[in-house]
Amino acid sequence: MPENSYVHGASDVSLIGATIGEVFDRTVARFPDREALVVRHQDVRMTWAELKDACERLARGLMALGVAKGDRIGIWSPNWAEWVIAQLATPRIGAILVNINPANRAAELEYALNQSGCSTLIIAPPHKACNYAEILAQVEAPGLRTVIYFGNQMVAGGYNWGEVLRLAETVSDADLRAREREQHFDDPINIQYTSGTTGFPKGATLSHHSIVNNAFFIGERMRLTEHDRLCIPVPFYHCFGMVLGNLACVTHGSTMVIPAASFDPGETLEAVAAERCTALHGVPTMFIAELGHPEFQRFDLSSLRTGIMAGAPCPVEVMRSVVTRMHMKEVTIAYGMTETSPVSFQTVADDPIEKRVASVGRVHPHVECKIIDPETGAILPRGHTGELLSRGYLLMLGYWADPAATRGAIDDARWMHTGDLAVMDEEGYVSIVGRSKDMIIRGGENIYPREVEEFLYGHPQIRDVAVIGVPDEKYGEAVMAWVILEPLARVTEAELSEWCRGRIAQFKVPKYWRFVEAFPMTISGKVQKYRLREEARTLGR
Repeated sequence: MPENSYVHGASDVSLIGATIGEVFDRTVARFPDREALVVRHQDVRMTWAELKDACERLARGLMALGVAKGDRIGIWSPNWAEWVIAQLATPRIGAILVNINPANRAAELEYALNQSGCSTLIIAPPHKACNYAEILAQVEAPGLRTVIYFGNQMVAGGYNWGEVLRLAETVSDADLRAREREQHFDDPINIQYTSGTTGFPKGATLSHHSIVNNAFFIGERMRLTEHDRLCIPVPFYHCFGMVLGNLACVTHGSTMVIPAASFDPGETLEAVAAERCTALHGVPTMFIAELGHPEFQRFDLSSLRTGIMAGAPCPVEVMRSVVTRMHMKEVTIAYGMTETSPVSFQTVADDPIEKRVASVGRVHPHVECKIIDPETGAILPRGHTGELLSRGYLLMLGYWADPAATRGAIDDARWMHTGDLAVMDEEGYVSIVGRSKDMIIRGGENIYPREVEEFLYGHPQIRDVAVIGVPDEKYGEAVMAWVILEPLARVTEAELSEWCRGRIAQFKVPKYWRFVEAFPMTISGKVQKYRLREEARTLGR
């Protein structure tokens, strides 16, 4: 009888029963003089001891402003040093950090501030086309009492970062230590808004315990040590930046290297080469942009060893290029979701390349996962496709101030329903075949977009591709492929259709093709397929 699609990450390494502040302090005690943080666009370099001093000064400054345990502090900023300092300072005093997408505009900001009940907001200086202070002036947030700004700007009625640090002098170290003793590792410490495609975003509420342990085991699978230097071009507001990046470094004493305020492939490659980074994070589109950089050959990437590719399915050819051309022989694939802090599956350094391109690895330590029939709830045999569920320390406390949404995501047995379709093999490796809502049903045939995308990546003139389902009178749904071609490539819809025929089942061959220069993306690098579907409707497809 086939084994069930259930796995438990049994481990002889215990969970960490400590707050973020306690874990941070242990790292500082071990490596006080090692470099902790490098922010190239700000010319900032800090040792672990210097970073601790900066975090404690901000923590005492926030206390001087009246921030109490449980108060929500929003941070609306790209990747600046102040983000890292705020991330490590707020847990010390029990404040809950609310991550606000730096791409948000007035309506989205207003929703996040009011839904979470932020009393304090930290804002960055203008970046690219976004002037945060000007947008904030358009917002009505009655509960917002304090605005803290940094960089070269002035915000009427707000506190400059330096002013807050000067206010720290009015709060003693003893007062800070007393506040720190009030914190417990199960306390809520972070709210991250999920990038929902329908309705309003929901605030996944995470604890010290969930993100500290997740960061630790992420770093373990990367074999991080105090000698590693991790280049972090992914956004801090997202779990990828703040947990897989910053906190993975904090738990292992590795150096955080920030190449730019927001992703730039050239700046990322420059940072890796100049700082001799040993690890690099990114979503597939970031690696594609780096590999396609016109001066790629100029950068010495030989120091690279590992890193994480996550956030979206990884094309096979991209993975092979990352391993060979970028020297990342131990690169890992990770899978998860904000609600699970976020990683539940990850490959390891010595997994064969076939497993790293065809799966998201095996279950993380101390985590349970199962694959069920979404209609009946029954656990499926291995090799069968169904919905992936996860359970364990990594599970969010719930959606902030939204018990109904929480009940809709977490069942009575504390299983998180991911909404992702997956299949588990006999060794426990899991492959994600798509989102349940993205699956295309054509004339009764189930089509998983990722399968078609992986096939199309094999065409020499296709750089990137996104596959969606569109309404079809005859079959219910038809397959549509959105394609970004390689530079100077010339290929027609008919030629692509002909190339597909005989290579994949006819019902999977796209009926519609659309050539574009770029896809609509979330700031964390995921293709917004709902927007592709909306545009397809306007095209009459």
